Amino acid sequence: MDIPSNYDLLHAEGSTTPIKGWVRGVPLEDQAHRQLQNIAALPFVGPWVAVMPDVHLGKGATVGSVVPTRGAIIPAAVGVDIGCGMAAVRTTLRASDLPDNLAQLRGSIERSVPVGNGPGGNHRRVPDSIGTRLAQSGLAERLEAIRCKHPRIRPDKVDAQAGTLGGGNHFIEICLDESDAVWVMLHSGSRGTGNLVGTYFIEQARRQLEKRVLGFHLPDKDLAFFIEGEPMFADYVEAVSWAQDYARTNREAMMARVLHEMHHRLPKFRLDRLAVNCHHNYVQREQHGGESLLVTRKGAVSARDGELGIIPGSMGTCSYIVRGKGNADSFHSCSHGAGRVMSRTAARQAITLKQHREATAHVECRKDAGVIDESPAAYKSIDAVMAAQTDLVEVLHTLRQVVCIKG
Repeated sequence: MDIPSNYDLLHAEGSTTPIKGWVRGVPLEDQAHRQLQNIAALPFVGPWVAVMPDVHLGKGATVGSVVPTRGAIIPAAVGVDIGCGMAAVRTTLRASDLPDNLAQLRGSIERSVPVGNGPGGNHRRVPDSIGTRLAQSGLAERLEAIRCKHPRIRPDKVDAQAGTLGGGNHFIEICLDESDAVWVMLHSGSRGTGNLVGTYFIEQARRQLEKRVLGFHLPDKDLAFFIEGEPMFADYVEAVSWAQDYARTNREAMMARVLHEMHHRLPKFRLDRLAVNCHHNYVQREQHGGESLLVTRKGAVSARDGELGIIPGSMGTCSYIVRGKGNADSFHSCSHGAGRVMSRTAARQAITLKQHREATAHVECRKDAGVIDESPAAYKSIDAVMAAQTDLVEVLHTLRQVVCIKG
């Protein structure tokens, strides 16, 4: 079924490749627009670039963009948090089942799931359940095969970081929907090993670039690429597939540990059949318009007809469980969140602790200066972002968080 589209054609200077943007009512910074123009100018990008309403400047490629390529792949467009994404599950608990003191629940989850970057964000002793999950997944053997060809990709963090949150915009939340049902929602990716994979192959792409004779202008070295048929292209596809699978396993392991803590501290409950686990930083081969394309979603979620997805807001704002409408103009995609409106540095300079505490007064979460750059004011209005993509998804559930855990 054809879906009427609500996009605008953005100016694509120096390129014949269109840029379709779902940006009505949301800000699009000039730097991000120029970055999109640089991407669209590459001869292997197309038939068009799709821009989601949470769009903002990124490294290499714009966050909130869908970049299809023919016969080439851009590692920096995928980024270094390969497979980063969301997971959510609905429980049979109700709001009335939650304790008055949510700080104790938050504390128990933080003790069970390591949070933050650095050694403190790793497992000191890998739980047996996570070790078993990794052993059964075959991820260790696949990584060893990759490492044999690329020894700089070390496996030393894989066990210690499976089932851990990380820092930045990663989070674990306890939420309530419009019927006061309790949900668990979390956001994380492939952690340190995925970062190592991404960083290594971005560097290799730049080295390849130095040897290439191009018949076109490459405006940004972060758009360095591999060409299909090259050994490094196949190696990157293998490695990025591993990182995406590891990221999904990481979310599954974290979710299991969060639910384990809830089972210990809350009334008996079951899991509802409604659960979602979706990437929003990844690349995969897809068929669009009868053509085989490599589709990179840099801060975008697959939204095929009937497919479930998650669009989180920010600390203190609503999040959404959505169902895709299968809009072909967006390459069957939607936004991955609200999208930053301030850089982290700008947010730390502009937002006061008082403002942050007021904006998150209804949430059990960190109220200190260490999370100022994640405060709601650092992000676009999630209401405006959702209004700009009504032709991409329908909202199934609106979630409001009561507990938010940040690294």
